[in-house]
Amino acid sequence: MGRIAIITDDPGWHGKRLREALATRGYAYAYVSLAACRISLEPEGLPVILPGFEDRLPDGVFVRGVPGGTLEQVVFYLDVLHALKLLGVPVYNDGRAVERTVDKGMTSFLLRRAGIPTPSTWVLGDLGAALAIVERELREGRALVSKPLFGSQGTGLRRYESLDDLAGLSPDNGIFYLQRFVHCGEQPHDFRVFVIRNRAVAAMRRCGVTWLNNVHQGARCEPVRLDDRLLCRLAEDAVKVLEMDYAGVDIIRDEHGRYSVLEVNSIPAWKGLQNVTEASIADLLVEDFLSRLVPPAIPEAWTL
Repeated sequence: MGRIAIITDDPGWHGKRLREALATRGYAYAYVSLAACRISLEPEGLPVILPGFEDRLPDGVFVRGVPGGTLEQVVFYLDVLHALKLLGVPVYNDGRAVERTVDKGMTSFLLRRAGIPTPSTWVLGDLGAALAIVERELREGRALVSKPLFGSQGTGLRRYESLDDLAGLSPDNGIFYLQRFVHCGEQPHDFRVFVIRNRAVAAMRRCGVTWLNNVHQGARCEPVRLDDRLLCRLAEDAVKVLEMDYAGVDIIRDEHGRYSVLEVNSIPAWKGLQNVTEASIADLLVEDFLSRLVPPAIPEAWTL
């Protein structure tokens, strides 16, 4: 029986769905926290040790969560994912994909570099320069949003609409991530498109109770058909640029009908989306993930 490591500190609803999908296909699993893993470079034994996999490496690793922490801790967690991939273990999404998307600044840079439409964005550490950018944008009639460089679910977002708001401008951990606010009409909304192996498999419209459209912030989910090829193609192109196995792509349409990619999530939640789509997202994910499993490329004992 194959054994899969599900990387998470809080399995919850998503962990249960993945567990059920794996069990249906005859695979055993273990929930693993990256904080409990270790790299052990001795003459014998495994070079990377995961709880529950002390005797051999897992057949595959499904990443459902990377803990926060100090810079050193986060680098170590990503080192574990990098090392597992170098040892021939399929990692879904791998450490590079997580690095490219957990950092909103790099995500925006890579999207813009590839010609993917995304709102004008500024990432910097100087308060004076940040104030000048916001003031200029406000005087020209455009609102701005500041976001934590690392963060999700709409936590920590602030909107600046008038010069009076400048008093509240402050960095998140020393860095400003500023993005031009996109007006989408009277009803705040955006779109979440779920992409697996470069193909859109489900989508929803998120209607916010405020200007924030995150489900975690109370947004209402509505189903969206996948026949809007412009929407789906934009999401698929963004995932290709970022070289990801799967992703949740957040897209907004302005009042003139133009789409822009806001964020690309390498560890996306799909509970809200599952409520408005018939396809089982966990089954689609696990089916694609298992198709990537290959026999171990290295011996299970580390030899020098």
